[in-house]
Amino acid sequence: MSTEAGLPAERLSRTGAAPKPGIVHLGPGAFFRAFNAVFTEDAMAAEPGDWGIVAVSLKSPAARDQMAPQDGAYTSVTLGPEGAEYRVIGSVVRVLVAPEDPEKVLEAMCAGTTRIVSLTVTEKGYAHEPSTGRLNLKHPDIAHDLAGGAPRSAVGFLVEALARRRASGLAAFTVVTCDNLPSNGPLLRGLVLDFARARDADLAEWIAAEVAFPATMVDRITPATTEADIAALESAQGYRDPACVTHEPFRQWVIEDRFPTGRPAWDRVGAQMVTSVEAHETMKLRCLNGTHSTLAYLGYLAGYETIAETVADPDFARLCDRLWAEEIVPTLEQPEGEDLAAYCAALLERYRNPAIRHRTWQIAMDGSQKLPQRILGTLADNLAAGRESPGLVLAVAGWMRYVGGVDERGEAIDVRDPLADQLMAAWDGAEGAGAKASALLGMREVFSAELAGALQAPVSAALELLLDAGARAAVKERVQ
Repeated sequence: MSTEAGLPAERLSRTGAAPKPGIVHLGPGAFFRAFNAVFTEDAMAAEPGDWGIVAVSLKSPAARDQMAPQDGAYTSVTLGPEGAEYRVIGSVVRVLVAPEDPEKVLEAMCAGTTRIVSLTVTEKGYAHEPSTGRLNLKHPDIAHDLAGGAPRSAVGFLVEALARRRASGLAAFTVVTCDNLPSNGPLLRGLVLDFARARDADLAEWIAAEVAFPATMVDRITPATTEADIAALESAQGYRDPACVTHEPFRQWVIEDRFPTGRPAWDRVGAQMVTSVEAHETMKLRCLNGTHSTLAYLGYLAGYETIAETVADPDFARLCDRLWAEEIVPTLEQPEGEDLAAYCAALLERYRNPAIRHRTWQIAMDGSQKLPQRILGTLADNLAAGRESPGLVLAVAGWMRYVGGVDERGEAIDVRDPLADQLMAAWDGAEGAGAKASALLGMREVFSAELAGALQAPVSAALELLLDAGARAAVKERVQ
């Protein structure tokens, strides 16, 4: 698809027929395109089947606007230390925008050919209380959906579609969440049942008996696509693709193998099908996501734009090693087939990949939703075992400093979080490290009362260190 000099490049377009759909996916963002859709493309190549994906955006039309002119095709760009590899992915059949036509989304979910509904809607997309794991019935989207309007929330769409399938005698689809939540399958099952019970007790009983919610663990570092990425692809390949995604070479998908109505041959292309995903999931959430968030808050405050830049600082690399060896791995059960020391060493090498520009600001988003499963669970386990956690405590203090909304140079931070206003108000309404720590630890949406009480003294001290010395000096002190 080359172009003459000075003329705009042609858009990417699909070559060949699109597969017939079998999956509806909620949340067609970069991670889905770098992970789920690629795995499914590979699976259909290994073992043909009707597993095309109808992707659904619950909020923004951006993905549809990018992909529709390309008939759903887009480019997957693997960024390794040796250079880039380009591949056109065609597993997405079409993209729908739920707010524009929720009925069309429900029709897709209720189609007889739909056997799986999967999700990558980020932690905040589940409209739950992270500290309790229960559905937030007062969440505006949940309250709207329970009042009987056309669904807005992921949970609302799932329950409405399942109710329609039950009424029409269709078998239930399998629900596969691929977001970074502890016990993500059982968690989503609980949220769906919370919603269904508030709506119809008989429907809730049917869902409990008929619907599988396998747990999963997913892993592939996927930075947000930039205009520079799109321009680099155009220069290298001669076509324009605003839907392209960049990602690291590594990928890992561990899935509980419970699919009553079938699934793609993901196991033939690298997915690990297991009876229980819990140990793998906890390993990834704490080892990768926990250190990622730590590096995001403290690295951002230290002035580093990306994870690779952050761990190029020897003190931050030592902080990761110290976290894994002394604070995180001691809380883990041994996952089947994993070498924990080797896994952590490989993580640091992945972080160092200079081709992956994973911005600290991007990872820092939605911290109130991420902290409980990425860091607070580890802290709670260490407290119960009588172990200190100076690095993770500093990470919590770094999050507090970050959501205060002003960096170490006195410049505003663009805090993206569902609780951003409340967090900033708590920070601004208190004077001094101890009072600020207390105000934020008092956010019950994030911290349980018991954990908040245990963290008051160590987090206050860590926050005082951050405010007095800055992030770089604080990290240096903690790794001496």
